[in-house]
Amino acid sequence: MKLSIVIPVYNEVSLVAECVRRVLAVDIGMEKELILVDDGSTDGTREQYERIRQEHPGQNLRFLLHSHNRGKGAALRTGFAQATGQIVLVQDADLEYDPRDYPRLLAPILDGKADVVYGSRFVGGDAHRVLLFWHMVGNKLLTLLSNALTNLNLTDMETCYKVFRREVLDGIRLTSNGFEFEPEITAKVARLGCRIYEVGVSYSGRDYSEGK
Repeated sequence: MKLSIVIPVYNEVSLVAECVRRVLAVDIGMEKELILVDDGSTDGTREQYERIRQEHPGQNLRFLLHSHNRGKGAALRTGFAQATGQIVLVQDADLEYDPRDYPRLLAPILDGKADVVYGSRFVGGDAHRVLLFWHMVGNKLLTLLSNALTNLNLTDMETCYKVFRREVLDGIRLTSNGFEFEPEITAKVARLGCRIYEVGVSYSGRDYSEGK
């Protein structure tokens, strides 16, 4: 079995190499492919990709480039279209989310219980950096609205960590270019009647001075 990890990247020159290192370091007991989709970075991020490839010989790394910034949703669509794994996981390049959470994210799918897994920042006892009250309120309001429209009871619809069985993505046509990807994918997996699980994950958020 293979896990495809799709990583949208935009202007993460100081973190992208470390992100790849941490993702590759996680032992999940299956083959991994990393698909980095650069969404028009202009800060020198793109110049690092060949060095990253050379630092990890033999690893399944792919770097896909958008000619200009199109948005997270567009980057994910590009990555999903190229993914070859039976399971597909979304990882942001900014390392607010910890790849060491992969085993718990994958467990409900590997156990045959789930088709989709969301990693929630608002459940469980894992470490969370304390930041940005109004950002948290906004996330919760968006989740509440999404739940009202989908009849789900998610705690964190806007989370980066979303994991899908390949068949789920194959059955959905996505159109969003920006962060509206999150409610779109949620509505469409709900409409398909997917078995959706939510697990707690750690979170180390950045503030605006750190590039949020």
